[in-house]
Amino acid sequence: MIDRHALSQPSRSFLTQIFLSPDEPRLRAGWRIVLQSILLLVILGMVSILVVIVAGVVDYDVTALQALSPIDLIPTGIAMTLSVWIARRLLDRRSFVSLGFRFDPHAPLDLLMGFLITGVVMGVIYAIEAGTGWLRFDGWAWETLPVGQVALGLTGGLLGFIVVGYYEELLYRGYHLQNIRDGMGIGWGLFLSSVIFALSHLGNPNATWYSTLLGLIAAGYFLAYGWVRTRQLWLSIGVHIGWNFFEGSVFGFPVSGIDVVGLIRQTPTGAVAVTGGPFGPEAGLIILPAMALGVGLIWLYTRGRLAPPQD
Repeated sequence: MIDRHALSQPSRSFLTQIFLSPDEPRLRAGWRIVLQSILLLVILGMVSILVVIVAGVVDYDVTALQALSPIDLIPTGIAMTLSVWIARRLLDRRSFVSLGFRFDPHAPLDLLMGFLITGVVMGVIYAIEAGTGWLRFDGWAWETLPVGQVALGLTGGLLGFIVVGYYEELLYRGYHLQNIRDGMGIGWGLFLSSVIFALSHLGNPNATWYSTLLGLIAAGYFLAYGWVRTRQLWLSIGVHIGWNFFEGSVFGFPVSGIDVVGLIRQTPTGAVAVTGGPFGPEAGLIILPAMALGVGLIWLYTRGRLAPPQD
């Protein structure tokens, strides 16, 4: 039987099929992500040059900045925001807010609860490792550092983690996950965005393929679960900020290979495959049951919500 409606439609050329979405007059998801990435590199380069120029004018040594200094991270946050905003408007033909930034009564509580949930998760990891002898308690931060320096380190760490939590969720669970979901479905969106997230940390100190393939891909799924439950990014951002802050600034673990000022001074002594060693818990098997606990807590917190729209 011949479909006369199909015959009446103009056939799509080969190039059109490769580059353009079949259901909307816009580029396919993969090309949108590629162009956003190029745009990010261009804007980041421009912002970095501006930072160097300003630093030269005020005679500030930018090389003295620490890895998680808020001042060092803000240019990346600006570049990330601008590149995603431009790509969202011009390439996706959607609003920036539609990525998951609708501010409603749930938003502040989502941020807070995400933060606290990961505090519980990190506390459980610390308790398990301390109880099994997989770490050695070395003391408190103020026993070796001035109290003012500890307070400054904790404040700077929190501010830095806020910036990182925002812009990494904006990119990976916002732009990447949702564009891949649009083009290939939620399953591929979760998987590929988590892989990209994990690969972006390969340059971190003490990173290994093992840590990337095990913990960080799982972390990508875990961080995405807040968005899956709410279709907003607030909960995922809160989870990301809390994960880094409690991991490093409170319990003294390395944060994806980076050492920060922590209230607790401790040394991992257990098997690296279990504890994650110098990279932090996300590189060890300990992370898997901890994330399962976090998923359960997120589910409990969001169980009364109206079901998000189906994909």
